[in-house]
Amino acid sequence: MPLVLERRAERSALAAALSPLIAVALTLVTMAALFATLGKDPLAALGAYFVAPLTDGYALQEIAVKASPLVMIAIGLALCYRANVWNIGAEGQMLIGAVAGSWLAVITHGSDAGPWLLPAMLLLGAAAGALYALIPALCKVRFGASEILISLMLVYVADLVLDYLVRGPWRDPAGFNFPTTAEFDPAATMPLLIEGSRVHLGVVLTLLAVIAAAVLLGRTLKGFEIRVVGAAPRAARFAGFSAERLTLTTFAISGALAGLAGIIEVAGPVGHLQPGFSPGYGFTAIIVAFLGRLNPLAILIAGLFLALTFIGGEQAQITMKIPQDVTRVIQGVLLFYVLACDSLILHRIRRIAPQRRAA
Repeated sequence: MPLVLERRAERSALAAALSPLIAVALTLVTMAALFATLGKDPLAALGAYFVAPLTDGYALQEIAVKASPLVMIAIGLALCYRANVWNIGAEGQMLIGAVAGSWLAVITHGSDAGPWLLPAMLLLGAAAGALYALIPALCKVRFGASEILISLMLVYVADLVLDYLVRGPWRDPAGFNFPTTAEFDPAATMPLLIEGSRVHLGVVLTLLAVIAAAVLLGRTLKGFEIRVVGAAPRAARFAGFSAERLTLTTFAISGALAGLAGIIEVAGPVGHLQPGFSPGYGFTAIIVAFLGRLNPLAILIAGLFLALTFIGGEQAQITMKIPQDVTRVIQGVLLFYVLACDSLILHRIRRIAPQRRAA
């Protein structure tokens, strides 16, 4: 019998609240089966991924460092998705923000620049990310183009721009021919919050972004506009809200946060601009946004959980020789289950009896 998805009359609030937990549980079960297939002890492998990092102080600090860009980018993506527009190119906006902010660090290298340098880098990175995100937004508003495809394709453009710069005009002459800029001056790097660790000021900026987004969505007219335009476009038009203007606004905010995350990552843990400085934060942040139900506070928790998979993956690679790419598999499986659970919350599976042909 053929199966169809039939929309439910109303959504269960309990199911919606439990959906992320169900998705995580199903992911753990699936990964246990995968580890067993690879010839690894499933319990030991899951422990290396999800338990061992929580028992080590340094690993906990690294989780905070990894979660910072994930949460900041996911906050911006959540604003877009709530407005029913789809920014898939946050990775490219992050790279462009890192390039733009690094330009200041490169041209002032060795000049003993003052304390103005780092704030200027952050502002430039955020502005570049916002402008880059406005390209697909403008194409959607002006020409009706797919913002999904354009934002995604622009990721590769940003990646090639970064690659050209660090292999060409910005390459460090004393870098033994490696594709990297010179190490940033102290004035161009993020201050550390904990001496001897990598926890930097960007973690605080991420927490401020979470608070700002929560206030925006829950306490302001613009947040109400975002929710209404995304949930009920016709009602939004009657209320005088412009979907086109909101598309530009949410894309600009999303791009600015992604660009800010990019320059913070380069000026913080990395310390210079190089290819591959991001292990796919812009794409992983999509999972964080959906796992966090597009809620800023829940996104913070989801970001910490996804950061745990990065740190756990490094731990599992060292202790159990599990390939690092398994981390991406975990994240992909998690996204699949999150979307599947959400679909089943909104729809039910119904079998349709085949029609009999008349004799």
